[in-house]
Amino acid sequence: MAVALSNVDLADSLEGDFSSRLAEVNGVRLHYVEGGQGDPLVLLGGWPQTWWQFNKVMPMLARRYRVIAVDLRGMGGSDTPANGYDKKTMAQDIYGLVRHLGHDRVYVAGHDIGAMVAQAMAANHPQAVKKIALLDVHHPDETMYGLTLLPQPDQHVDGDFTAGSRTYLWWFALNQVRELPERLLAGRERDWIDALFDYLLLDPGSIGELDRDLYAEAYSSPEAIRAGNAWYQAFMQDIEDEKGYGPLTTPILALGGDRSNYAYLASVLPDKGTDVRVVKIKDSGHYLAEEQPEAVVQLLTEFFL
Repeated sequence: MAVALSNVDLADSLEGDFSSRLAEVNGVRLHYVEGGQGDPLVLLGGWPQTWWQFNKVMPMLARRYRVIAVDLRGMGGSDTPANGYDKKTMAQDIYGLVRHLGHDRVYVAGHDIGAMVAQAMAANHPQAVKKIALLDVHHPDETMYGLTLLPQPDQHVDGDFTAGSRTYLWWFALNQVRELPERLLAGRERDWIDALFDYLLLDPGSIGELDRDLYAEAYSSPEAIRAGNAWYQAFMQDIEDEKGYGPLTTPILALGGDRSNYAYLASVLPDKGTDVRVVKIKDSGHYLAEEQPEAVVQLLTEFFL
């Protein structure tokens, strides 16, 4: 694994006058990268990545927005505390950061775990959120209890789950286990990153060698593995919290890859809010901002008006 660039170097490499910063909010230190001009737009990433997952879209978005790409609690340059990985608490982190930066209301776009946090922020802090965009994932709800430990017939071919027509979320169960993943993955972070990305990407080349090295480096400590797994271990609490949210009044745009979660989002999300639009991203797996950055930027820009 190559030596990773620092967050300062990575931020400097992006067009849009981006800089790497830290803030103490809600009892945790958060790392974020900020740049561009215009209305504030908060970007929240997912597992197992960092703020860098938005590197292809940040320069384009920075032409119209003040872009704030955040490492969530437990991610990248942010702290990895012992607890607080339920999405309600993580949304409080982001709300605190928004207030720390002097913003009253912001746009929020989240991918994967970040989408869960975005939805929780709209539910718990609606006064601070203009609109939210959810990329390929929504907040945990009771439909998650329908996930099966064994792959269903359309999730594998002759025992090969990589040949199935629908994603088999094998890591959801692995990430529920405490302490063992940290030991199993030690020194094998790049192998694990490659296996996950190659499975969930329609075009594996859209997340390159440097990107993969950066993510492997970010999750190369037991504390980072523990924290990432804790996002998943909090799902049961997240499901209970979601029961009390009711339909959100914040406008919601959901983007789903045609080779990933579009059909699932289209079936579940319309009941989650009073103003919900679900859009299919063509020729994309799970990592929309890497596989189809232009389409993502166009749809976000049209939505965040």
